[in-house]
Amino acid sequence: MAVEKTVPAANAGAASAAGMRTVLVTGGAGYIGSHAVLQLLLAGFRAVVVDNLHNSTELAVRRVAALAGDHARNLSFHKIDLRDKGALEMVFATTRFDAVVHFAGLKAVGESVQKPLLYYDNNVIGTINLLDVMSAHGCKKLVFSSSAAVYGSPKNSPCTEEFPLTPNNPYGKTKLVVEDICRDIYRSDPEWKIILLRYFNPVGAHPSGYLGEDPCGIPNNLMPYVQQVAVGRRSALTVLGNDYATRDGTGIRDYIHVVDLADGHIAALQKLFENPGIGCEAYNLGTGRGTSVLEIVAAFEKASGKVLQIT
Repeated sequence: MAVEKTVPAANAGAASAAGMRTVLVTGGAGYIGSHAVLQLLLAGFRAVVVDNLHNSTELAVRRVAALAGDHARNLSFHKIDLRDKGALEMVFATTRFDAVVHFAGLKAVGESVQKPLLYYDNNVIGTINLLDVMSAHGCKKLVFSSSAAVYGSPKNSPCTEEFPLTPNNPYGKTKLVVEDICRDIYRSDPEWKIILLRYFNPVGAHPSGYLGEDPCGIPNNLMPYVQQVAVGRRSALTVLGNDYATRDGTGIRDYIHVVDLADGHIAALQKLFENPGIGCEAYNLGTGRGTSVLEIVAAFEKASGKVLQIT
């Protein structure tokens, strides 16, 4: 696949001369990735985005550029699939990266059960290619966007980093496989510095409303489904289950605002630069507080002034 730049960026050499750190962001056109790219730019980094646009759009990158203002000159984009190792090599051959923030990957739990080979191919093989190219070019700082799915169905709450890693679907298993690869890489070469971020359920949008979550096809998460019902794209929200052992009978999850999540990735990146003894560490990102399906609906109705049809 050809490398395709669509957003102009400052010259890599000039950025390096000015002391600006350059970060590769895989999956940077996606929901979480695009918010993280914006926060990176505002924090003074140069961001190079690679994304295959499988479940995202280049519009998100353009909107990041618009929100970044003058910082947009430090943003560039390449349409690349990580499984295309040659295309990835070309990017590394022309730019020296100080670190990588790795979001790219398929993430629908149900689809992963139906198409496990697709998920192992995309999420694992793509990551192996990335790590191989990083190593060849001496870039050994990585923030990996993992998932709380590596814990499976924890028996207690809140879930901590010491909980058993027992994912119960192929999506979660691909995240754990990549985590294991990262741990093995660090054991083989202590020059690597890796932070694994396991987060729960991202929701929300940039305060401007110009950047948010709008998945292709049927949403796999609650909040975008709620939003699509509110704007009339879908007729009703189907609530699955009403007899859970919760305060209102509906399922409870830990929801974290996407901007807070993006800031968590920036904090992890800063730790890689500031802490020479980081090794390979895992951190959970969440609020530690659960919110039920009906509480999410009620909060959305209050904020939007719309009444949602529920079935």
